[in-house]
Amino acid sequence: MLTDKFTLRTESKEGQMIVFVGGEFDLEVATQMRSAMEPLIELADQRLTLNLQDLKYIDSTGIGILISIVKARHARNASFDVEHIPTHIRKLFDMTGITPYLAKAE
Repeated sequence: MLTDKFTLRTESKEGQMIVFVGGEFDLEVATQMRSAMEPLIELADQRLTLNLQDLKYIDSTGIGILISIVKARHARNASFDVEHIPTHIRKLFDMTGITPYLAKAE
């Protein structure tokens, strides 16, 4: 999925689905993100990882979607983690208190 300001790409390998999120993750792209993530959330037998290396911005809607993914994966007893979080995004996650729920949040 690609727009002028948001990118989403998936890669599957060895029991893991990696979702690369880039650009600006906000209200404008929330519907696209939810639609793309719904089938991936259901893959309880695969580790689901979000790679945020190229994420420039996330708003409260984007954070809400992350929280809903955490809850949905937890309900399925399925792994979910987030990796390569940019420093400015990590600060926001820390301030909102969601960092501990993002298993791989280095």
